[in-house]
Amino acid sequence: MKVILMQDVEPLGLEGDIVEVARGYARNYLVPKGISVEATNGNLTMLEARKKKIMAKRMKDKEEAERIKEKISQVVLTIKGKAGEEGKLYGSVTSRDIAQELENKDIIVDRKKVIIDEPIRTLGEYEVGIKLYPEVLAQIKVIVEKLEEEKASE
Repeated sequence: MKVILMQDVEPLGLEGDIVEVARGYARNYLVPKGISVEATNGNLTMLEARKKKIMAKRMKDKEEAERIKEKISQVVLTIKGKAGEEGKLYGSVTSRDIAQELENKDIIVDRKKVIIDEPIRTLGEYEVGIKLYPEVLAQIKVIVEKLEEEKASE
């Protein structure tokens, strides 16, 4: 079934795109939530009328993503965690931790956009990708250090 996306949907496409999806997915999820409309002649005419607005919004979003990419490329995150003797963390550094550290530096990024192949479980330096927009991928350096525990003096 062909539908017109009314907003950006990560695996499908961007607002205004005409995509082919399973009928059940469209009728039970996309259309009721207002994420898409069926690609009828009337809706296609409406899309053509909105095309300039959509393209202007895409350009603005991409420029904003490029600006954030520049800001991110100058940042080095240092995350401290409890670790054992051989450098293995007791937990792991996840996309949520990285998004939180960026937020502490006044850079707001959705944790779903932070690309980590697998959780970071050892101390060291890592390059982490952040997908800001479909064609804009930022790289950030993350340093994981051991958290120095305070020793209680007697």
